[in-house]
Amino acid sequence: MSELNSITRREFLNRSMATAGTVGVVAATASESLAAAAAPDTLPLATLGKTKISRVLLGGNLISGYMHSRDLKYVNDLFRAYATEQKILETLKLAEECGINTVFETGANFVQRYNREFNGHMQFIPHIQVKADQSDDDLRAHIEKQVESGACALYVWGVAADRLVQAGAVRRIARAVELAKLHDLPVGVGGHSLLVPMACEKHGIPCDFYVKTFHSDNYPSATPKELRKEFIWLDGGKGWYDNMWCINPEETAEFMKTVSKPWIAFKVLAAGAIPPQQGFLYAFKNGADLIAVGMLDFQIRANCDLARKVIRETQKRERPWRA
Repeated sequence: MSELNSITRREFLNRSMATAGTVGVVAATASESLAAAAAPDTLPLATLGKTKISRVLLGGNLISGYMHSRDLKYVNDLFRAYATEQKILETLKLAEECGINTVFETGANFVQRYNREFNGHMQFIPHIQVKADQSDDDLRAHIEKQVESGACALYVWGVAADRLVQAGAVRRIARAVELAKLHDLPVGVGGHSLLVPMACEKHGIPCDFYVKTFHSDNYPSATPKELRKEFIWLDGGKGWYDNMWCINPEETAEFMKTVSKPWIAFKVLAAGAIPPQQGFLYAFKNGADLIAVGMLDFQIRANCDLARKVIRETQKRERPWRA
């Protein structure tokens, strides 16, 4: 962790440009480098509120240091050994060079540091943690803290919304959206369960977008259909591993056709069980407007190239593009 402090800014840029595989003379500043790379590597943009957001977002799990790994117990330690502070900053730089302009869910401190030290323009969408027994004062304070982290949008955390819907406390989701919208930012609601956006639509919760897991079940470690149950990712159950987050993808796609709000799909690769070529196409073809994807640095360029291709090929899909 101290390695980053021992090198100069110029040395850091040279090293990170080499990591990205960029050919040519290293720019004198990070902003010059980003400007040079912007033209060929632009990703299509969506609009949430007044904010332009790349249709591929960088998932925050790999910045915060958590990886879904099924029964491979060493994977999180391996990741933490690889993803030093320097590597995370290099990853943010490479992501912006490739057209990703927003980090999703976690990693505010690194986004702030990257923007400050290297003149970056990375945006951030943090989550709101809401509990059934939480006071309005505590919820307000939490939302304000998330806004102050540099948020360009906010959303009710999927785990929190799942638990609230499971407990029949949909009103708390509505209250969180109401309080968050006082900050003049687009506000979404997340969920792993399809019951979450269904409840929001039914009760007229005035969110601006949805964040919903979405991936096919065509992979070997998917929970067999006869063992799937609602909220299995919260309660556990036979046949479940931490790589099945959308137990009913066909129903999800059909319901989202009835929804006019933008949809950010996440866990589109089933925590690494599905290759990007399959996962990106499935998500965009079946209605997702944006995707949040956890990526290591060496995956970013190829994934962004793939996303541009898939978005071009799915323009005439059944669900209209939102945002």
